Amino acid sequence: MTNVVLKAEYPKQYTSTYSTRVSNALLVGEIIGQITIGLTCDYLGRKFAIILTTAMIVIGGILATASSGHTIQGMFWMMIVSRGIVGFGTGGEYPASSTSASEAANEYTLKRRGPIFILVTNLPLSFGGPLAISIFLIVYKICTQRHLSTVWRVTFGIGCLLPLTVFYFRIKMLNSKLYRRGAITRRVPYWLVLKYYWRSLIGTCGAWFLYDFVTFPNGVFSGTIISSVVKNGSILKTGEYQLLLGAISLPGVFIGAYLCDIIGRKNTMMLGFSGYLVFGLIIGCSYDQITKIVPLFVVFYGLMQSSGNLGPGDMLGLVSSESYATAVRGTCYGISAALGKTGAAVGTQAFTPIQTHLGKRWTFIIAAICGVVGILVTYFFVPNLQGEDLARDDERFRAYLVQHGWMGDMGEKDLKAHADEGIPTEVYEEVEHE
Repeated sequence: MTNVVLKAEYPKQYTSTYSTRVSNALLVGEIIGQITIGLTCDYLGRKFAIILTTAMIVIGGILATASSGHTIQGMFWMMIVSRGIVGFGTGGEYPASSTSASEAANEYTLKRRGPIFILVTNLPLSFGGPLAISIFLIVYKICTQRHLSTVWRVTFGIGCLLPLTVFYFRIKMLNSKLYRRGAITRRVPYWLVLKYYWRSLIGTCGAWFLYDFVTFPNGVFSGTIISSVVKNGSILKTGEYQLLLGAISLPGVFIGAYLCDIIGRKNTMMLGFSGYLVFGLIIGCSYDQITKIVPLFVVFYGLMQSSGNLGPGDMLGLVSSESYATAVRGTCYGISAALGKTGAAVGTQAFTPIQTHLGKRWTFIIAAICGVVGILVTYFFVPNLQGEDLARDDERFRAYLVQHGWMGDMGEKDLKAHADEGIPTEVYEEVEHE
């Protein structure tokens, strides 16, 4: 709703250029944060990384709330920089929080690691949209149309408070046992990592690029899309429909969490991408007719978003946290997520030109095309995981490094040891036959 509110308050100054910059500032910050924090949580530990991301989100949020300048354009630029800082923090949350959640779930609830991981990662992420819209509607109802500046500032300010609620618990957390046993903090053999994980990296990076190419611009511009089909619609009406859209997309998270252990991560992801194909074609091919019935349009739009949550939304984080050894989990997760956000940036930049030159229906038809490509990438490159113990994967990776001549230290503090210490003989044999 940021774009909708700023456009209403500053109709002449808030051009499409500034709208794109405000949206992309978050993306650019996220890409930098995902790679930087991905490396940080592998080198310096999960705890340090997760505290840093929380601090960046709060600082950036405070600056965005206080955005000002000698001119309106100056205020926009302060907002752009502030959202970039927030983006660095939120981007870093991907590798920092997900690696911590996956390793903790592996330690305490191995048999239900997949569903638990989804419920503590993608569920809050997906629930954040409807929550943010609900907060916006409450603030907007109190402030009314005459005080739009107060609306977006108060909304941004409330957003600063939420990360503070978990800050204390993050300070008290410890690095996982997997990290203390498997970390490589010096002389990381990246060439061997690439040789061992190249196929998985193509799968997670490619699928994440396609998913974010579709879902991010459809999230950022959902208010714009809905307002364009609501005749004489107010900001309040647009917000209400956007809340409905977010609510319809939520069940997909729970369905994906339920299916991931039953049919597997890979099949669940392909099922979700197929939803893009089905609902994208339904909306795109019948756009002129379906947009005449706004509630029906929002329902199908929400089902498309729900399919994304069910499949790649749930599975990409889970698969990226399970496909790689603890020593490089944060780095490989961060790279995969950063490629996803690159897709988001491309999709956001291309969104308006697609609508302008091809027509609004084509944003949904292209989503369907991305669904087909996503199915193919997942089928050929994403590993078929079933929730195996991450410690076992770590031992295989350790044995692979030793077999290829790497003899550095792994782990930290009480669990630090040479790479070749403590590896069972059967693991060496297993790696030789892969």
